[in-house]
Amino acid sequence: MEMVPGAMVRHPEKPDWGLGQVQSVIGHRATVNFENAGKLLIRTDKVDLEIISAQNT
Repeated sequence: MEMVPGAMVRHPEKPDWGLGQVQSVIGHRATVNFENAGKLLIRTDKVDLEIISAQNT
């Protein structure tokens, strides 16, 4: 699945952050709003986020 705005993801090394919703993706940077950690900028070239479901566009 492709990481797109609206997709639901988990950080494999930070399960306590909870489920996150992708807000935007620009290059190798994704802004993700996590349930327990808030809005964070994730470098997708460094972290392989687990995609739970992708938004159909």
